This record gives sequence, C-alpha cells and structure tokens, in this order.
Amino acid sequence: MHFDCCSNSETAFSRREMLTRVGCGFGAMAFAAMLAQHSMANAILGPDGRPARASGGMSAKAKRVIFLYMAGGPSHLDTFDYKPELENADGKNLSVGRGSGQLLASPWKFQQGGKSGLWISDLFPNVRNRADDLCLLRGMKTAVPAHAQASVMMHTGSFQFVRPSFGSWVLYGLGSGNENLPGFITINPGAGNGGAQNYGASFLPASVQGTRVDVGRNGNRGGGGGGRGQATPDEPVEDLRNDRYTRGAQREQIDFVQTLNKERQRREKDSAIEGLIESYELAFRMQAEVPELIDLTNEKQSTLDMYGIGQAATDGFGRQCLLARRFAEEGVRFIEVSQGGWDTHRNLRTDLERQCGAVDRPIAALLTDLKQRGMLDDTLVIWGGEFGRTPYAQNGDGRDHNAKGFTIWMAGGGVKGGLSYGSTDATGGEAVDGVMDIHAWHATALHLMGLDHSTLTFNHAGRDFRLTDVKGRVVPEIVA
Repeated sequence: MHFDCCSNSETAFSRREMLTRVGCGFGAMAFAAMLAQHSMANAILGPDGRPARASGGMSAKAKRVIFLYMAGGPSHLDTFDYKPELENADGKNLSVGRGSGQLLASPWKFQQGGKSGLWISDLFPNVRNRADDLCLLRGMKTAVPAHAQASVMMHTGSFQFVRPSFGSWVLYGLGSGNENLPGFITINPGAGNGGAQNYGASFLPASVQGTRVDVGRNGNRGGGGGGRGQATPDEPVEDLRNDRYTRGAQREQIDFVQTLNKERQRREKDSAIEGLIESYELAFRMQAEVPELIDLTNEKQSTLDMYGIGQAATDGFGRQCLLARRFAEEGVRFIEVSQGGWDTHRNLRTDLERQCGAVDRPIAALLTDLKQRGMLDDTLVIWGGEFGRTPYAQNGDGRDHNAKGFTIWMAGGGVKGGLSYGSTDATGGEAVDGVMDIHAWHATALHLMGLDHSTLTFNHAGRDFRLTDVKGRVVPEIVA
C-alpha cells in the first residue's frame, strides 16, 4: 500500500494488481512488435473471409508486399530514368532557386532490356534482364526534400504527424497468413531515416506494428546491414528456443500468466494488456518456426549463388532478399528490406556504383526466384527511396536532393510489366506527365492488395483516419 501524495489518502493494491501494473508496461514494449496473428482485420471480416469494411468488393491481385527500401534517395537519372537530353546539356548552367548549377550527365550508359525495351542503366544489368516484369513509375514526386521527413512520408503518408505505417495498414486490413509468425517484418530498418515511425502502428492496434529483424551474416540477428565482408552460409544461426525449460513447462508458465492477464481484462478492458496476451502466445509459437526459417544452410548452393551470398559485395543484401522470399513463402503479409547509403552529394561515380553493385544481383535473384516458384503474380515487389536527385551537379561529382521528380518501380502483384508510366522533364528535374504523389502510390498499392484506400479507416480521437489522409487516387493505367 502507499499514500497518494496529493490527497494523503491511503490506496491499497493487491499483490496481483501491483505486479500487473508494474509488468504490463515493460511487457508491452518488449513484445508489441511481435504481435501479428490477431490483427483488427479479424474483427471486420465479412462472410466471405475478406475485410468487410476495407475491400469494397474489390478482387485482390497481390497477397503480400516486399518493399525494397533504398534509404537516402537513389539517383533516378543514373539508374531508371534515361535522359539523353541531359547528356547533350552536360556542363551547361541551370538556374536553381536564387543561384545556378551545372547540369551533370550520367556517367553510365543506358540500354534497353527485354521485349519491352525499357531503358535501364548499366548500373543494373541483372535487373535489366527482368525488365519485362518491371513497371517504372517515372513521374513520382513527394512533399519535402529532407531525408527524415520524406522517409516518414513514404512510409506513413504524412511527414508532419505520427501516423500508422504502410505495412501496419496492410496488416490491419488483411490480417496475417501465418499464426506462428508476425504479419509485418522489417529487416534492418536502421538503414533508413525516420526510425520506428517507418514500421510503427501509431494509433492502430499494437498487433499490426512491424517486427524488427536485424540481420547480419547468415541471417543472424545483429546490428546494421552486416555482410560487407566475405561470409559463408554455414555459420551458426541464433536459436530462439529456450533450453532451460521443456515446451510443456513453458506452456504451463504462459497459461498461468495469461490467466492473470485475462482476469485483469475481465475487470477492466485495456488494449495494452490485450496486446501483451497476444504477444506471449506469438513469442511461444515463434520458437518452433523462426530458427529453421532464418537458417540458410538448408538452401541449395545454386540458390545462394544466385543471390550473391558468399560474395563480398552482395552477401549482406542477398541474405536479406532471400529471407524476404522465405518470409513471404510462409505467409508474412508485408516484408520490408532496407539498404542505406544512397545519399550521394559527392563521389557519385564510386559510391553509386558500389551501392548498385550490392543490390542489383540480389534483386534480380528475388524476382527470378519468386517467378520460378509461382509467387511473383501475387507478390507486389516495390523498389525505391524517399526521393530522387538533381540533374545539376553538387560538389563537382554529386547530386542534391530532389523531391519534385524521381522513379520507383513495382513488379508482380497485378501491375503491368514492361511499362514506363509518367515522366520527368527533359533533364529529369521535375515530374511533368503521369505525376504520382505518395498518396496516389499508396492508394494504388492498396488497390492491388484488394483494399479500398478510402474505406480502410480507423476511428481515432473522434475522426476516421486512413493511410491516404483525405487524398489519393488509384492509377488504373498501371494495373494489369
């Protein structure tokens, strides 16, 4: 018992209630990101098993999303936005705000790929071989040219307020496909700007928050991107199983704790307690499935070679892409894979070539692997960063931030392959045709998942919120 410092009245807590109050906050923080199997979608499913409030009767073309997030703003002018006019204007002065800059032609050649003939840079020769699967969105724009804000905008639809992430909205609308795994996993999110907001649930239920997985060599949990040095696929994998107690003993412990939690819920409904109850169950089930899932030693050598695993340049990102495929195969609804280092204000020639060399082979392997397994048709693969780069030079051999025009691409999951949609101006500085802002991109991606962005809502503080705020439109031209 204790005394209230304001009223001097004595307040008594039972031992059970005290332990509950003290323990819930820690437990909720520790396990909230692991909740996935009981999303709010389960409470709004219609008689056909689809989200009654979210689908609007639409047919889903994609069952899952793999988002390859390139943090730092990749240069569209050197990768996926071919500008021969920029080559002709190399070195000429361009008025920029109150000053001026010299236009900088791409140091790399572009070639056409596939039957579609999409122009793609020599920095991505392997991805270019998959050109007929790609839908290049060359008229993208965003709200602000600052990394943190633009990254949060890309992930949540707002750079001004804390809002639920893209992955959380998808999981909220569709639920998880595997009760033993989180429905939303983010791999190495520390590579990007925006922090936990990029995979947070905000005011949505805690069960739809992203589960962070930091992958080093061979899928082991570790700090940063890992895999920069030579690695081998036969390194030991961290075992999540508890070897101190048998599975039966753990089950008894959890059942006892859950009894206490549910008794508290019976007396006083608390969303944090409910989240804690679910988290214990998911953590218990994950012990049996996750260790084998992240162990790459059972993959064929040909598969490891295809992803570039074991090669210094591609090992780190190759492991992440292979894990993304494995998670997708096991029913995870939304997987994000992050790769930082794209902020090329200087040393464009060396830094961008290194970055593209690290991801080109693994990305092409992911697309090939998904297609060979019959999964690409219902997996929406997205590649892109928070904004693009300027057509004028910075620091002699670099490019500045550009929010007015850039490129991302999507593949599989119901988009038209071999398509270039939208464009920037002659030198690539600003989107002028087929312009897509972040809200339109989100609306279209949700549409491909069978979700109506205008009705996928959550009431918070007396207002219905959605990923696209009060904006957004589906772009039918890119839907197959």
